[in-house]
Amino acid sequence: MEEKAACLVCGKEMAGRIDKKYCSDQCRAQIHNRKKKANAGEKMILDINRILRKNRSILKLSSPIGKTTIRKEYLMLQSFDFNHFTHQYKTAKGNTYHFCYDYGYLLLPEEKVLIVNWQPYMQPK
Repeated sequence: MEEKAACLVCGKEMAGRIDKKYCSDQCRAQIHNRKKKANAGEKMILDINRILRKNRSILKLSSPIGKTTIRKEYLMLQSFDFNHFTHQYKTAKGNTYHFCYDYGYLLLPEEKVLIVNWQPYMQPK
């Protein structure tokens, strides 16, 4: 009688190649993700990417028409993290927009924030 190998993740018996380690793509991905999380540097990258995606989502929801001015407090109430952004754009007038991918913001006087969408003319030269 032929002995079947067991999946290294879930323990399910597997048919097929003798050197097969995982029963499915899900199990293979799961083990890969576990290894990534175990690495401290990778964990930091994942944490920062999570913050950036959350910031982008907050900006997108706060500016459905593409250009909006809101109170800074509104972003803070949604746990927006002003310390994390993907890049900056400096205007000819000296204003600095902070971007989370394709959504940016400019801190204005009186605790207000201008939210904008990335535009082609903002491409670095």
